[in-house]
Amino acid sequence: MVKSLLFIQGNLKKGMFMIDITKRNLDKMKKLKLSDVRGVIDKSRYKKSFAKGIVWFCFDFVLYLLSMLLVFAAQSIWLKLLGGFLGGLVVSMMFVWAHDAAHGTLFKSKKLAEWLGTIFMLPSLNMYRMWSFGHNRVHHGFTSFKGMDYVWIPLTPSEYYAKKWHQRLFYRIKRFPLTCAVHYLVDIWLNGMVRYNPGKDKKEKAYYRNNKLLSLVFFVAFASIAYIFAGGVLGIITAVIMPFIIFNYVIALFVYLHHTHPEIAFFDERSEWNHAIGGLYCSTIIRCSRIGEIFTHNIMIHVPHHVDLRVPFYQLKNAYADLKKHYGEYIFEYNFKWTTVFKVFSQCKLYDFNAKKWYNFSEGKKQLSAA
Repeated sequence: MVKSLLFIQGNLKKGMFMIDITKRNLDKMKKLKLSDVRGVIDKSRYKKSFAKGIVWFCFDFVLYLLSMLLVFAAQSIWLKLLGGFLGGLVVSMMFVWAHDAAHGTLFKSKKLAEWLGTIFMLPSLNMYRMWSFGHNRVHHGFTSFKGMDYVWIPLTPSEYYAKKWHQRLFYRIKRFPLTCAVHYLVDIWLNGMVRYNPGKDKKEKAYYRNNKLLSLVFFVAFASIAYIFAGGVLGIITAVIMPFIIFNYVIALFVYLHHTHPEIAFFDERSEWNHAIGGLYCSTIIRCSRIGEIFTHNIMIHVPHHVDLRVPFYQLKNAYADLKKHYGEYIFEYNFKWTTVFKVFSQCKLYDFNAKKWYNFSEGKKQLSAA
């Protein structure tokens, strides 16, 4: 594993990737059971701390209030824009906290978790229960399995080049590092929540309708307050629109990096995939500075979260240490660098599910022509 990581690091410096290792230990992994993998995580990692949950809630909320104070109190346009930018980063932190609440990892009371999680998702205009359903049951239940998971599933070369020009353009925009926010904004937020139709069940329809109305009421109310007290249209932009856009970018980028890399495989055959593979193999560990991990609530230490979503975010490092002792050979880890991010986006455009191989667009076109 160490030699493999050193080789990858060396190739990253040269501006290339070793693509064919995506099959590392895959045959061995098919024999693993998720229950056995979870069994190596110490039971203390699952302990819920009401105090820690509330402290982190207050920490994020105070930062959000400070960013909004800058928006509302500053006279300078640049300071207002800075407040809006910082607000977007904090809204992303709040979303990660709410994400853990939705998994039931922070509090014993589901009602408390839902109330606080709903509040924390309002600035991102996300609907707590609607988001939780798709994320908990589908994304975690079938990580990186095409046809079930809906998060950053790549197209094959034949699928991509069979699409119309505007569909190909939209796909390219989503898979460019500076515009990847479009994936979350359109595929997850707009199509997955705003336009979601729960069917004929009256109870579900009423609940999801109320979720949408709550987000709409928050948007209208807060935008009105910002217009009156934060400088008109500029107030709306910096207090509401900017944080929302920046949130979409941060979350889209994070989730992309969680599950996309030339070393990370996607699947479309049930015989090749199991829940242990989805947990250990289809996620990454991306290390950054200690401060960075505090402000991201350890969400980039993503493998233990997918192995068992019951582990609170403040225990992910410890859970990862447990997993690494027994299953380190299956886990892919690297350090966060923007140069690496751009290289990953550059390479991971189209995917061959049979060969377990990534292509950029030109390579995909050549592969399609050769076939």
